[in-house]
Amino acid sequence: MNKVKYCIASVLFLMGAVVMAQEEGDVKTEREPGHYNQSRFKQLYEEFATPNTYRSASGAPGPDYYQQQADYAINVQLDDKNAKINGEETITYHNNSPDDLEFLWVQLDQNVRAKDSKSPLRDGNGVNIAYTAGNFAETFISEPFDGGFNIEWVKDASGKPLSYTINQTMMRVNIPQPLKSGEKLSFSVKWWYNIPDHTVNRARSGYEYFEKDGNRAYVIAQFFPRMAVYSDVEGWQNHQFWGSGEFALPFGNYDVSITVPADHVLDGTGVLQNREEVFSKEMMKRYKQAVKSYDKPVIIVNQQEAEAAEKGFATDTKTWKFKATNVRDYAFATSRKFIWEMQAVKIGSKDVMAVSLYPKEGNPLWEELSTRAVVQTLKTYSEHTFDYPYHKAISVHAKNQGMEYPMICWNYGRPNEDGTYSDRTKFGMISVIIHEVGHNFFPMIVNSDERQWGWMDEGLDTFMQYLAEQDFGTNNPSVIAPNEKYPSRRGNPADIVPYMGGDQKYISPIMSNPENVYQLGPNAYGKPATALNILRETVMGKELFDHAFKTYAQRWMFKHPTPEDFFRTMEDASAVDLDWFWRSWFYTTDYVDIGVKGVKKYYVSSKPTKEMEKYMADRNLTEADLPPLVYLAEEESEDFMPELKGKSPTETSQNLKEFMMDNMTEAERSQVKEPKYFYEITFDKPGGIPMPLIVEYTYADGTKENVTYPPEIWRKNDAEVKRVISSQKELVGIVVDPKLETADVDTTNNSWPKKEEKSDFDKFKENIKGK
Repeated sequence: MNKVKYCIASVLFLMGAVVMAQEEGDVKTEREPGHYNQSRFKQLYEEFATPNTYRSASGAPGPDYYQQQADYAINVQLDDKNAKINGEETITYHNNSPDDLEFLWVQLDQNVRAKDSKSPLRDGNGVNIAYTAGNFAETFISEPFDGGFNIEWVKDASGKPLSYTINQTMMRVNIPQPLKSGEKLSFSVKWWYNIPDHTVNRARSGYEYFEKDGNRAYVIAQFFPRMAVYSDVEGWQNHQFWGSGEFALPFGNYDVSITVPADHVLDGTGVLQNREEVFSKEMMKRYKQAVKSYDKPVIIVNQQEAEAAEKGFATDTKTWKFKATNVRDYAFATSRKFIWEMQAVKIGSKDVMAVSLYPKEGNPLWEELSTRAVVQTLKTYSEHTFDYPYHKAISVHAKNQGMEYPMICWNYGRPNEDGTYSDRTKFGMISVIIHEVGHNFFPMIVNSDERQWGWMDEGLDTFMQYLAEQDFGTNNPSVIAPNEKYPSRRGNPADIVPYMGGDQKYISPIMSNPENVYQLGPNAYGKPATALNILRETVMGKELFDHAFKTYAQRWMFKHPTPEDFFRTMEDASAVDLDWFWRSWFYTTDYVDIGVKGVKKYYVSSKPTKEMEKYMADRNLTEADLPPLVYLAEEESEDFMPELKGKSPTETSQNLKEFMMDNMTEAERSQVKEPKYFYEITFDKPGGIPMPLIVEYTYADGTKENVTYPPEIWRKNDAEVKRVISSQKELVGIVVDPKLETADVDTTNNSWPKKEEKSDFDKFKENIKGK
C-alpha cells in the first residue's frame, strides 16, 4: 500500500474510531456496576421457557397444546333468613393431558374466610397512626367471621365415599386409581357456608344489608368447589388463595339450578332455561321488547315494582335454571330489591344483551349510565380483540365492589341519598363498569392465570379500559363535552410517573406474583396499561400494535396463555423486536428519564482543527498526504474564526467547493440548499429504561421540527448519545418528549436552554408532603 492510500485508510480508520468512541463511551453504566448496557437489547432467551410442541416460539399454541375440561351440574339453595348457601354438585373432569393423574385438586376459595384461615396472618404489621372505628373493631374486638366451606361429603359416580384432604383453600380428592390420559371421571360434593357481608372487609362475594328495609342484595361467586387448572406449564396450579392473587380455572359446561325466595329477581352466568316460569307476563312482554331495542334500555322490573317487592319477604321459593357452554366459572346476583333493564347490542353478526341490575339506591345514576357503559365496552373490546361470543353481559350494582365473572360483574358507584352525585362518582362508576365488563375478554375468554400473573388480566384489561373510556367520551356528548377527553385515571404516561419514580423499596417488577407486591394497583393495573399504551402510541404505532394485539387475543381465546405467549405473539405479528421493552418495563423497576445534556455550535472550515493537526504531527503527515477534507470548528473552541459565521459551507471550504464542481452538474449544484448551522447535541439517559428519543427542535424563525429517533439509538451507549443537526436556520430551542409520551419521571432536564422549573414529580411530592 502506498503512502497516500495508507494515509486515506488511516484517516478513515481515525474517523470511525472517533465515531465509535462517541457512541460507546464507557461500556459499563454508573447506575448498575458490572451491568453491560448491551444487555438491555439482549434477547430474552434466558428469561423465556424453551419453545416446545405445546407452545411455539411464535407465541401461538403448538400442535400438541391441550387443556382440561371440567363440567358442572350444580343445585344450590340460598337461605335468605340466615344468609347461608347450601349446595350439591357433580363434577365431570376430562383428562385431555398426556399424563395419568393420581389425584385431583379442587379449589375451596371461601376457606380464605374460615376461622382458622392463615390469610390474616401472612402480612407483618405495626400500630397504625389512626384507625377508623370499623377497622379498629374488626381488627381488635370482633370475632373472626366463620365463612369457610363445610364439606359434608365427597362421593364417586356410584355414590361411594371418596377420601379427601383439605389444605387451607385446596382440597385433594384421592381417586382409587389414576385417571388415565383421554379418560373422564365424575364425582360429587355436598357443602354449605355462611355468606359474608361484603361491605365489611371488601369480600369479592357476599351480601349488602339495607337496614332501612331489612333486605339483602347478594352478589355470589366462588360459592362452589371448583377444579384447579392442570396444564403443560406447571402441572396442577394449586397455589393457595391468599386473597390478592385471583383465579386459575379450566373451561367447561355448566348446568345450574338456583333456588331463592320467590320474590327475588336473579340473573347469572348462562342462558336462562325457564324464563316463562320465573318471569311474570309483564316481564316477558318487556323482555321481548328489549331483545329488539338497540337504541335504549328497556326496563324489565322498574323502580316502583322493586320498592313494592322490598316489603314482601316471601316464604315460598323459585328455582332459576341456567346452562352455560364453554365458560371458566359461574356467578349470580339475586335480591328482591333489584331494578332490571336490558338492551340489545349488535356485535358482528349476532345480538348481545347488555344488562343492568341495581337497587333503588343506585338511581338515578345507574338508570342513566350503567347499560350505556356496558354497550360501549362490548363494542370497543370486540373491535380490538374478537366479537364477544356470549349472549349477554350483566352489570350489577354493589357497594364498594369491582369484581368480574363470565357474563356478570359487580360494580360500585352510588349517588347521595338525595340522588345527587359528583363527577368523581359518575366517572368512577362508568370506569369500573367498563373495567369489569371488559374482564369478560381478559381473563374470562383469554384465560390467563390470575393467581400467578395478575397483570395479564388486570393490566391488559386496564389498557383496553382506557381505549373504551375514550370511545365512551367521544360517543356520549351529554356526558363529556365535545372539546374534552374522558378523565381516565390510568393509561396516560404522565399518570404513572409518581409510582415509577417512587421509593424502590416499595416497587416490584410487573412480573411479580400479586401476593408479593406493596402497591398492587400501580403494579398490576397502572404500569402495564401505561406500558401498552406507550407501546401502541409511541413505539410501534397503532396499526402494527392493533394487529398484533388482536392476533394474540384470537390465538388464545378459550385457551390458557402465559406472559411469554403474549410477548412472543406481539413480536411475531408485528416484526418489531421488543425484547428491550419487555425487559425494561416488565422485568425491572427501572424508570424513564431522558434529557438534553449539552449543545455545541459548529461552522464549516477548510482549516484543520487543532485535534487534526496533532494527529498529522504524530504521524508525520502533511495536508498533501491526505484527501480533501472538510472540518467543523466549534464556536467555543480556539479553532473558531468569527468570519465563518453567516456564510455557506462552499464559501468557507475550498475543498467542498472543488468537490462539488468536480462531481456535480451545474443543474445539481443549483438545487443544493447549503446548511449554515451545525449543532452537536448530547442527549443523556439518567433513567434505566431505553425509549424512543422524541425531540422537538425550534428555530429562530419560529418553525418547529419533530424527530423521533428509535429506541435502538441507546443500544451501544446506555448513558448518552450525540446527534449532529445541520440546518439553514438557527436552532434556538430543544425539548425532549414534548407531549409527555414516555412517562419521563424528571422533565427538568428535557429542555435546552434549560428551564428553571420543578418537575411534575417534584410538585407531586411537595403536594403530598403538604397534605
